[in-house]
Amino acid sequence: MRQDFVIGLALSAVIHGTVFLEGKLFPNRPPAPVVRERPTLTVIDMPPLEPEEPEIVETTSDAVAPAEFAPPMQVDVPQVVTDTSFVQRIQPPPPENVQPNASLVKIPEHRDNTAWHKLQIFDPSSLDQQPVPRVRTPPQYPFEQRRQGVTGEVLVEFIVDTQGNVLGAFAVRSSQREFESAAVQAVSKWKFKPGRRAGSAVNTRMQIPIVFNLDDA
Repeated sequence: MRQDFVIGLALSAVIHGTVFLEGKLFPNRPPAPVVRERPTLTVIDMPPLEPEEPEIVETTSDAVAPAEFAPPMQVDVPQVVTDTSFVQRIQPPPPENVQPNASLVKIPEHRDNTAWHKLQIFDPSSLDQQPVPRVRTPPQYPFEQRRQGVTGEVLVEFIVDTQGNVLGAFAVRSSQREFESAAVQAVSKWKFKPGRRAGSAVNTRMQIPIVFNLDDA
């Protein structure tokens, strides 16, 4: 037992001696300061910004058109008939067993041109001086033919009397019947210097073509 005590005492002395010598041989040094490296900054030249191209929006025919609103309309209000308002009175039916006079309602289909038929009429080739137009009223272009771009020609025959007036004008032939009425009406308003034979004014039968041209309309 004494031997164990001596061994423990010796071990304790060795441990304390080791600690004492370590403090002498290796004194405590302050820890070295930590050096922090400063980060390196690299400057990069940025390229200039390019302008943004405007966005092109394709429009198609399927685009929804803006809605159209009808303008407000005034509400129909029934009109009150006053004493001053015009009222078409209904005529009473004719009495029974009474036949109307046919001569009063019949409209003649053709004009009576027998008056100038009795005149002595000459052809232009037999005259000393042929009739000369003094007033030439242009024909009125039919609306429908002008709208459709149709041209035409009408040959009109008529009589120039001793006063230079036009009598009995009618269409001899035409390329379009729609032009005949306008041509005849225009020629009927013409005025002439009458033809002369043996020094006197005479009645002359003439034919003149009337041309309907869109450039002249």
